[in-house]
Amino acid sequence: MLWLTFILAGLATTLPRASFIVLGGRVRLPPTLQRALRYAPAAALAAIVVPDVLVVAGDFAPLNPNLAGVSAAVAAALLSRNPWLPFIAGMVALHALRWLPGG
Repeated sequence: MLWLTFILAGLATTLPRASFIVLGGRVRLPPTLQRALRYAPAAALAAIVVPDVLVVAGDFAPLNPNLAGVSAAVAAALLSRNPWLPFIAGMVALHALRWLPGG
């Protein structure tokens, strides 16, 4: 029974992914689904980043150095085309606020 569970779980995760490769261009996704899939990478990134930014030591903390660092990085990215500036601005803001008393 355990091996059957492993095989079915493997098929359940592999077949949907493999279907895109095997079917290739023979099957066309509906336009609505294609538009929705454009947001999948941004949604996945947000799902990874947001908890790390807003949760500190297991508690929701909307005002913390992590959020300030992200805000500085986003502002630098919006104001400049320099790929290094958001990284530098975010790290400077993060470390500056961590060095302050209570940070």
